[in-house]
Amino acid sequence: MRILVTGGAGFIASHIQDAYLAAGHQVAVLDNLSSGDRKNIHPQSQFFQVDLNSPDLAKVIADFQPEIINHHAAQINVRRSVEDPQYDCQVNALGLLNLLEAAKKHAVRKVIFASSGGAIYGEQNSFPADESHPTQPSSPYGISKLIGEKYLDFYQQTHSIQSVVFRYANVYGPRQNPHGEAGVISIFLQKMLQNDTLCINGDGQQTRDYVFVSDVVTANMLALKEGVSGTYNIGTGVETTVWDLYRNLCALTAYTKEPQSGPAQAGEQRRSVISAEKIKKAWGWKVQFDLQAGLEKTSSFYSRCLLNRTG
Repeated sequence: MRILVTGGAGFIASHIQDAYLAAGHQVAVLDNLSSGDRKNIHPQSQFFQVDLNSPDLAKVIADFQPEIINHHAAQINVRRSVEDPQYDCQVNALGLLNLLEAAKKHAVRKVIFASSGGAIYGEQNSFPADESHPTQPSSPYGISKLIGEKYLDFYQQTHSIQSVVFRYANVYGPRQNPHGEAGVISIFLQKMLQNDTLCINGDGQQTRDYVFVSDVVTANMLALKEGVSGTYNIGTGVETTVWDLYRNLCALTAYTKEPQSGPAQAGEQRRSVISAEKIKKAWGWKVQFDLQAGLEKTSSFYSRCLLNRTG
């Protein structure tokens, strides 16, 4: 199949790109490189350095003629969305709408969409949250992702573009940017491996559901099947506090410094954990990497990166 991966120079989508190529698909990557890294683009992928809101986007769709679009390009920083909700909306809502209009004109069959299982549900009423949980986002980021889901539903009903929505838990693994505001595991590992002091915001008892990127890739492979559509959580169903995560990473890296304490961040939930029973029953997807196995692989990756820079 011909598949366009947006945000393919970034963390999650670059792994998906690699898996699609390994399966024999023809892949193009669209990325404006505002946060992605060119070295994550596979040499076999056709690359378009184009912004989602650029008039050139329609030409990319017309020239490449994808059958499927895997849409991961986004503004992913919850804190930035709170500070600049207009920018968040421009990228996440209007950028998707621009993409869907081009998809409609050029007979794209399916769009696979990266949504958020944490930000969309907001402060949860039940734990873990399944797909029927009320959507009550507490940040502009969550709002823009929910708007995206609604647009996809409209284009599926009105223009017959199938959609698969993945509501991700907190995805982690190799290639995640350790210098941004999102991705606590990569940020902690970078600090620990360089023996720098790190910061824990709030009291550290806030919880998240951490899912390894390889399990996310598996779901995106299954989504290519003909006739598959719907909205699915992708998570482990296991809550981990920031303090427990910190202790696990200390054990892996032999880090001994005490963390600094920072203020709780606006727009971030106290507890977040999601159920993936729906996709398990529908597709047979299940978690292959528990937190310990995923942290070991991630720690090894960042250790090698540090050695390569200093060696």
